[in-house]
Amino acid sequence: MVSSQTTSKPEALDVIIVGAGISGISCAYRLQSQLPNTRFTILEGRSEIGGTWSQFTYPGVRSDAIMNTLAFPWHLYPHPEPIADGSLILDYIKDAASKSRIAERIQMRHRVSAAEWSSSQQQWTLTVDHEGKQKFYTARWMILGTGYYDYEAPLQAEIPGLGNFKGKVIHPQFWPKDYDYENKRLAVVGSGATAVSLLPLLAEKTSELTLIQRSPTYIIAMENKSWTHKHLPPPLASACQRLYYTIHQHIYVAYCGNFPDSAKERLRKDTVKRLPKWLEQDPHFKPRYNPWEQRMCTDPDGIFYEALHRPNVKLITGNITNFTETGVQTQDHETGKIDTTDLDAVVTATGLNMKLGGGIDIRVDGKTLSWGKKYIWNGAMIEGVPNMIFVFGYANNAWTIGADITAFLAARLLKYMNRKGLKTAVPQLSAKDATTETERIFRLNSTYATLAAERLPVYGKTGVWRPRTRPPRDYVHARWGNFRSGLHFST
Repeated sequence: MVSSQTTSKPEALDVIIVGAGISGISCAYRLQSQLPNTRFTILEGRSEIGGTWSQFTYPGVRSDAIMNTLAFPWHLYPHPEPIADGSLILDYIKDAASKSRIAERIQMRHRVSAAEWSSSQQQWTLTVDHEGKQKFYTARWMILGTGYYDYEAPLQAEIPGLGNFKGKVIHPQFWPKDYDYENKRLAVVGSGATAVSLLPLLAEKTSELTLIQRSPTYIIAMENKSWTHKHLPPPLASACQRLYYTIHQHIYVAYCGNFPDSAKERLRKDTVKRLPKWLEQDPHFKPRYNPWEQRMCTDPDGIFYEALHRPNVKLITGNITNFTETGVQTQDHETGKIDTTDLDAVVTATGLNMKLGGGIDIRVDGKTLSWGKKYIWNGAMIEGVPNMIFVFGYANNAWTIGADITAFLAARLLKYMNRKGLKTAVPQLSAKDATTETERIFRLNSTYATLAAERLPVYGKTGVWRPRTRPPRDYVHARWGNFRSGLHFST
């Protein structure tokens, strides 16, 4: 609980960045390098930088994105493997922040609880909780690098009878550091990236491991090696990989969208040859949706498929009907038969709870910001909200690419306003642009995204309100395109 103690005078800055993960550090670097006289700080609520990669510590945690696209373009990723585990990513982020001297601008354990914009003063006032004391900051601009999910509470999926179970229940977002799962009987409930990452590591030590999925997902096995690092100097190899995978991913997503049947058949053939004989591709690896309508999981060196060949691993595709005190009951989709599996622990890898703004109480002239259904300007600002940038990456490409595009746009906008002596910029939606047709910010139809849709802002169909979906085009626009359209400026 925060005490009533406060600092006497607010610290005044040009820009405050909230969050010291990939988004915040990316924006900080562009500000530092392109606007060197800008007074800014990064406020981080936790005791460690890294965002997602500090929060998640479950066994096997890793990124599905290729590291040459997830890494910062301004800081070389030193390892040749395209897919990296969470600890390597966290070390990399810390190294990037340290060597760029951005770490010196980060204030740890500074949790922003409220942010109020005053039009009369043309500034934000932030209320910050720091180790039991309340502090205040003022800034011309606020940049939210807070990600898109709730750090405090995961998605509460409805699992029938879970309250009956007397064993241990674990959500991967809060994996207990001291939990020893060796020789335990575990069930992982879920079929997404977290479950796919967990299974190979858990399979090495558990006596029995059961993956329970209500519906399957697409899992792409890829060789986790880079030929460029063998033949090219590291900086050139990294640049080539970044360019290749950025464009490759964009083209592949477009291919899946335009030729779904062809994409499904290619994925089916690759999956069939990797499965053990006791597992059929249909129904266990035949998703109900087309490729890239939801996230597709990456399987480095095929370790997920290899784990399915272990004698202690079982996969169930069906509905959970109930939990008993000692296990789970599942019903087969095809036969309707109910089976019981005895367990010591259940891991609920059922998704994230989406939330923008890190739970900050944001107000504009006393009126609370409601994110839901607000239009998004250039993928970076919200209609009617002055001097606030929020960082949102790509759902179907590396997050960092989108974060860096936002950072370039922010730097250009601030440079322009400084040069012209402008104090505020507000995205304003014209009657022409305010159509009834909108698109979701998170275009995938995953359960957690669908559940959060009403709480999230939306894209329009025209001009600066259109979705950011094409990294090459979006990058060119952020660097050299018209960034003033749709904004109202004042001195």
